Amino acid sequence: MENFNNKSKQIFFDAQTFASNLNHQRLLPEHLLMIMLSDDIIEDIIKSNGGNILNLKQSLNDYLNNFPRVIQDKKNTIYLDKETKTLINFLQNQYLSNSKNYEVVPVAILLAMVSIPELNVYKLLKTSGIDLAKLKDEVDSKKKSYSDHARDNKTLEKFAIDLTKEASEGKLDPVIGRDDEIRRAIQVLSRRTKNNPILIGEPGVGKTAIVEGLALRIVNSDVPEILKNKKIMSLDIGQLIAGAKFRGEFEERLKSVLSEVSESRDSIIMFIDEIHTIVGAGASEGAMDASNLLKPQLARGELHCIGATTLKEHSKYIEKDAALARRFQTIFINEPSVEDSISILRGLKEKYEIHHGLPISDKAIIAACELSDRYISERFLPDKAIDL
Repeated sequence: MENFNNKSKQIFFDAQTFASNLNHQRLLPEHLLMIMLSDDIIEDIIKSNGGNILNLKQSLNDYLNNFPRVIQDKKNTIYLDKETKTLINFLQNQYLSNSKNYEVVPVAILLAMVSIPELNVYKLLKTSGIDLAKLKDEVDSKKKSYSDHARDNKTLEKFAIDLTKEASEGKLDPVIGRDDEIRRAIQVLSRRTKNNPILIGEPGVGKTAIVEGLALRIVNSDVPEILKNKKIMSLDIGQLIAGAKFRGEFEERLKSVLSEVSESRDSIIMFIDEIHTIVGAGASEGAMDASNLLKPQLARGELHCIGATTLKEHSKYIEKDAALARRFQTIFINEPSVEDSISILRGLKEKYEIHHGLPISDKAIIAACELSDRYISERFLPDKAIDL
């Protein structure tokens, strides 16, 4: 099911849950159709060809209620019925061989259902008063436009945040006392090759703040000409993985993101916080992890990337992967001193006063920095002082 788009995969997943709730051990095309009827496009197509949704649902319910029920095992294993396998094989043989870029969308599943007379779901649709020949023509015409619509959705916008946009809208906090680190990041990013910096520092020392400071400088045109008009997109690997229920789904999402970045013609710089999580992310049997998908594009210069991680995680994950480590230039981010932390908190003071609706005295800032440095040894400045 690699070429099934996310919506079609979700239909199969929801249909499995539906079958399990009915104590059915096999996934039938009727389960799929029942889930598909909640799709507005499918519903409109059926209605426009003489179908009555309520009557069709009743027919499906009557059929499914008479289907044998079993006591499920602890794993609630659902097997593909022979007719469901026929449906999937039809989709693969009929469509996937036509184009490498073809995606199976919900209307294509409906088209398969009305194209295989030996399926019981075909008979159910026919006896529901639907003009199958007319429906088939309409679905055939809508299949491509629906597939194109699904492909037009911007994956990058879904799984990444535009930091330069947030900077231009005043949503980012000012960055104080990190000029040297920001300049070093700009220097690496401006190179022709080996232009991917990785920020290494303990949690809470301000690695993400440095990237936000860079976004603020881009918005203010306080960067070299080569970095002007660039966008910094913060990619959320966790969100990419979340909800990827089927093998290869995570790969598809990441490939789609990387494709959009490549098509941007070097106008996007991708920021991956906790970059060590890409080693092994999304990997399953027969699938590649995220780092193996990133490495070729980093090597070809098609991907401009900033990473951030801790020294411990860098040693544990990134250094062990020599090919990945070679693609990045390390920038060490040290914990700021108490004096520097006081300056940072003074710069943030106004935003916190507005948020909490109360004044913050300079004595409170100094005390927060000095006391957190003295008594909170397991965390790092300025983060622990801000929390205090």
